[in-house]
Amino acid sequence: MSKISKVAKAVKKVDASNVIRAIVRSGQATPGPPLGPILGQRGIPIGQFCKDFNEKTKELKEGIPIPIKIHVKPDRTYDLKLGQPTVSYFLKQAAGLAKGATKTGHETAGLVSVRAVYEIAQVKALDECFKMRNSSLESVVKSIVGSARSLGIQIVNDLSADEYRLFMEQREEKLKAEAAAETAAAEAPLGKKK
Repeated sequence: MSKISKVAKAVKKVDASNVIRAIVRSGQATPGPPLGPILGQRGIPIGQFCKDFNEKTKELKEGIPIPIKIHVKPDRTYDLKLGQPTVSYFLKQAAGLAKGATKTGHETAGLVSVRAVYEIAQVKALDECFKMRNSSLESVVKSIVGSARSLGIQIVNDLSADEYRLFMEQREEKLKAEAAAETAAAEAPLGKKK
């Protein structure tokens, strides 16, 4: 067997599945799905992992989505790395939203100032994925702007509390009108069949 084929076999034997990536809400790791079965397949003690994760995230507000990276060792121990909360979480918090737009590109779910985007970018620039790529703050901001667009969040230069309150009231009225129209449209065919 040639040296090249030996090296190729060795490369094939390297298991890339020793890293598990997931997003888990802080303080809410449980042995159940979806995390439990993944950890169980790798032989990691699920109860111990949940206790470790919840202990490491106890200082954070409960329920924040935290990206995690679990390096599984051959002896079934693990190293747990916690990332910064997700960009979508920061954007929804800055906009005061529970969820993004249902019709992305057709409706605006909320407004966020450029200052808030810049502050989010400063926090996310410390994240491992941006550090590894040696990303500039400008590229981090562009990534955040793209995420905001996909959530239906509009970025504005300046935003006062009164303007935002007015926007949210108008949006709430619009959503109620759309829900009433959908309900009426759904009931119309039912009335004709009688």
